[in-house]
Amino acid sequence: MRKILVPTDFSDNAFNALKYACHVFKYEKSEIFVMHAYADEVYQKDRLTKRSLLDELKEKTFRKSEERLKTVLKDIKHLYPNPQHKYRSISAFGTLIDEVNDLVNQENMDVVVMATRGETNDRSLTFGSNTLQVLKYISCPVLAIPEGYAYHAPKEVLFPTNYLAPYKRRELKLLCEMSGSFRSTIHMLYIDPIKKLTLRQEDNQQFLRDCLPKAKLVFETTQEKDKTVAITKYILHKDIDMLVLVNSRHSFLEDMLSQSTLDKIGLHVKIPFLVLQNLFR
Repeated sequence: MRKILVPTDFSDNAFNALKYACHVFKYEKSEIFVMHAYADEVYQKDRLTKRSLLDELKEKTFRKSEERLKTVLKDIKHLYPNPQHKYRSISAFGTLIDEVNDLVNQENMDVVVMATRGETNDRSLTFGSNTLQVLKYISCPVLAIPEGYAYHAPKEVLFPTNYLAPYKRRELKLLCEMSGSFRSTIHMLYIDPIKKLTLRQEDNQQFLRDCLPKAKLVFETTQEKDKTVAITKYILHKDIDMLVLVNSRHSFLEDMLSQSTLDKIGLHVKIPFLVLQNLFR
């Protein structure tokens, strides 16, 4: 059974991410965890000076969270009645990053699906601070959904790679099953002025072929020096539905997730953004 974690701050963006999760995994038997972390809501009350007031506010915020989660589950079940999907709601007194990380480890999650920005994040930025932290540090694939994204099937998937970073079979299996459900084409984009692959790169490329048998793989090369520009151009020219990157040291993701880089070149990701992790788990 697929285990999916969807954090929520009860914003429209968060609910849109939940809807996307229900769509993209509609063919798979799944357990969907909808989680709200509320510690920041409690501690931001500057006037709290007594422990008793803190405890009272914690209880009040917990009850409010539970009620709102019930509403979210009622709404999503009404919109997408799928007998293959089971739901669990969780109210957690902790920070978003800590609670997501704990649940990922406790439940052995397959993927975290969340909005690129929450309700209060700066709209001038591509990713909100919470989403950036999750993308960088959670040891689980993360699928980020842009604000207002209207679902359509991920038929065309872009996977930029230098064929140097190691890949994990489990995470490629997630991509394989998703692409198999929609008969997707995965565009493997090699970004390097030098076209010739080393033997190590050839072996990693073959590993990708072996792990993604359900997708149509297209191998392409670009000599564009700026990786982020190359990715942006490819998304626009090939009408890409989903971007896949691998989180490892010195990877394309490091460049992409630099907020200054994003802002400088104006890359505002308008499509779902799947990050596969090569972190220890």
